[in-house]
Order: sequence, then C-alpha cells, then structure tokens
Amino acid sequence: MLLGHNLNKPAGRDSFRKPNPSQSRLIAFDLITQVNRGGAYANLRLPELLSQSSLDQRDRGFVTELSYGTLRMQGRHDYAISQKIDRPFSQLDENVVDLLRLGIHQLFEMRVSDHAAVSETVELARKVAGESKASFINAILRAISSDPEIYVRLEEDSHIDLIDKLCIIYSHPAWIVSAYHDQLKDWEEVRKLLAINNQPVAPNLVAWPGKSTVEELLETGGERLPLSNFGVLSDHLPNEYPAIKDKRAGVQDVGSQLLSEIFLATATEKDLAWLDMCSGPGGKAALIFNYLNTHRPNDSFTANEPSSHRADLVARVIPRDKILTNDGRDFQSFGKSFDRILIDAPCSGLGALRRRPEARWRKSLTDLKELVPLQRDLIDSAYKMLNPGGLIAYATCSPHLAETTAQVLDTKHRHKDLELLPISDFSPQGEIGMKVDGTMQLWTHLQECDSMFLAIFRKP
Repeated sequence: MLLGHNLNKPAGRDSFRKPNPSQSRLIAFDLITQVNRGGAYANLRLPELLSQSSLDQRDRGFVTELSYGTLRMQGRHDYAISQKIDRPFSQLDENVVDLLRLGIHQLFEMRVSDHAAVSETVELARKVAGESKASFINAILRAISSDPEIYVRLEEDSHIDLIDKLCIIYSHPAWIVSAYHDQLKDWEEVRKLLAINNQPVAPNLVAWPGKSTVEELLETGGERLPLSNFGVLSDHLPNEYPAIKDKRAGVQDVGSQLLSEIFLATATEKDLAWLDMCSGPGGKAALIFNYLNTHRPNDSFTANEPSSHRADLVARVIPRDKILTNDGRDFQSFGKSFDRILIDAPCSGLGALRRRPEARWRKSLTDLKELVPLQRDLIDSAYKMLNPGGLIAYATCSPHLAETTAQVLDTKHRHKDLELLPISDFSPQGEIGMKVDGTMQLWTHLQECDSMFLAIFRKP
C-alpha cells in the first residue's frame, strides 16, 4: 500500500504549464480507450489513427508495440496496480486504469527508461485526466518502478495457485489457461503457449495462384513459410508488396493456408462443386477460389457469408457473383448440393490470441456455450447439402475441447454413417499436427502459426 502520499496534491509548477504529451502516447491511449471502453478492434482502428497522424515510421512502430502490448498484458499490469493502491481496484477511474497500464508496460516490457516511462505517462495523464489524477498516477508508477521484484515474488509465492499465477504472469483469463491444459496435459507446454501468445508476429503473406507467386513476394523481402506452398513471412509492411497493393496476394496466417491446401488436396479427377460455408473475411476463400480457377477451371466454387459486412470483405478478394449471404444453418436456402464443404466455424478464437491483442478479454465461457450449438447446426446443415461420397472439412481457430474433439465425437454420434478420414492422407506436411483420431491440431508454440483444428468427414 502507498502510505504518506497526498495523492490529491497538485503537480507543483507543472500545473501551471500546459500539458504536452507525445503524439505517439496520445494515440496509444486513444486506441486502448476505444478498445477497452468502446468495443473497437485494435487491428482495424490503429491503422486509421496512424493514418491521421504525422508520425514517422519509427514512432508508428512505437505506438503499435505500446498499444498492442498493453492490451495483451493488461491482466499482468492490473496485478501490479492492485499491489500499490489503497482502495479496491474496481473503484479506480477507467482512464486512470488505462494510463497506469500504459505506464507499467513501458516500465517492464519496453526499452524505455523508468524516468521516461513515469514522466511521459504523467504528462499524458495531465492532458487526458487532469492534474489530481496525474498526481495519483505519478505516485503509483513511482512505487511500482521502485519494486522491480514484484512479479518474482508472485512466482515464488507457494500460497498462490498455479493457474492464478499463470493468469497474472502471462496475462490470460483463467478459463483459457485451463482450456489449454485440458488439451496439452503439460504445464510447461502451457507456459510456452501462453508466452508465445504475448509475442508480436510479422504478417504472413499468401500468394494467390494464377495472380502472384512466392518468388514475386520474396523480391520485396521476407522468407518462405515452411508449412505452406504459397506463404511468405514478411519483413516489410504488407502494403509495401506490389502484389498486396494490387490485390493479387493477401495476408493470411500460415496455419489457415495449410488448412486450405489440405482441403484442396481432397480433390478427385471428376469435376466438383465446392462450398466455403463461413467465408468471411475471405482469406481461405481467396486461396481456394484462385487455386481452383487456375488448376481446376471446370469445378464450381461458392463462398457463403451471412454477415453483410463480412460478405463485402469477401467480395474484395473473389468475384461478387460467387458469394451468397445465406444463414448456413438453413440448408434449403442454398438450393443445391456440394461435393466439398468447408465449415470454418465461428469459434472462440483461442488459437489466434497473439494476432488479436484484445481477444482474450472479449470471450468467455458464456460465448462458448452459444458457439458450440451453432457449430453443431452448421455441421448438420452441411451434411444435408453434401452429395454421396462428398467431404465435410470442419475447422476452428481454437484448440478448446468443446469446439474440437467433443464436436467430432458428437458429429459421429449423430451421423453414424460419416467416416472420419485421416488428415495425413491429404496434408502436404504429412504427420505435422496429427492426432491419434486422424484430426489435426496445430499449436502456436510448436508450429509457429495459429492453433488451427481440422477434421474431415466423408459421406458414404
């Protein structure tokens, strides 16, 4: 606790000087506030805020590191705050909380000196929260900066439950930590996964067949991604690649690229009708459509996306006349049957937390209870649209048992004629990610991609 501090004391002579915080920290605070308090998505809102600024490339990188990092690690930062305040955490002003998180992130996670981290955050607080709250923030940040062992003591405290420790140290909600352990069965593996979720990753690029090549992307820069025949790990901003600017290539995690390649590898000699049932925002649809258009021009391809906004995103990467906006659960609305159906099902997204800094704080077990029945209904609808001998590829960007193994077992119980096929029969990567039941579970800390799940069923 802080003792002997008059937290309402004015900030001395600074109170007579107009606040002048750095533009980079102002933008970072603006983004964090919009995400935490207004429901904005960081990956969509930050480019807009940066485009309206006069920051150079270096300062834009600083904003990205500070804001994304703070959003990821705010659970950890909140623990430090709670150890130094003299009131319940819930009583803190929302702006004060976000300002403290920004300051603590600079203290512990960035190459910013303690003095600069405190003074720059206080200057920001004077601008956006007022002098009194700036004084409070100054006192708390100074107390935290003078206690660098705060997390070491936590790690060594034998009275604190392991899950609680991991939640704080790696800044993940408890239900996510438990869900990872349900699958991995090894706490050290869980630690590795939690740690890599907090590490920023360069964009994965995908060359769309017939429109661009890996070699073209590499001319700008980067390196090949080992899990994909079409992927490049970028070392430039995506819009610096001509093929990206010209919409001849896209940004897509390599796990999703591999999943799309596996789905395409199920093709046979006869002409096939393909359906991407939940296609927004269009990454898999673009790769599948362009591959079929180039290598199997007699096949038909349909992308379905019930959300009009997400359907518009799909229309940016494939022709509009290939897109439907049906409720995937209403099989009759499609008016036809298919030989190959991909269900990239709405899910908790627990496999892509490193790319979505706020996602871990947005989902809950309540969401899962709503998603699992939806996933089941989509599988049932696909089953009714599937031609004899056809295949359903069920995918999630989640390793949660309820969305993966349990969903497979439930499908086999309800549709006893469906045969679960070994993914390794189709995967260009052989046994990578294969489970004993023939499904595939990728892991971010093992394959350096989103933790994608895939199961393939065949209808007799």
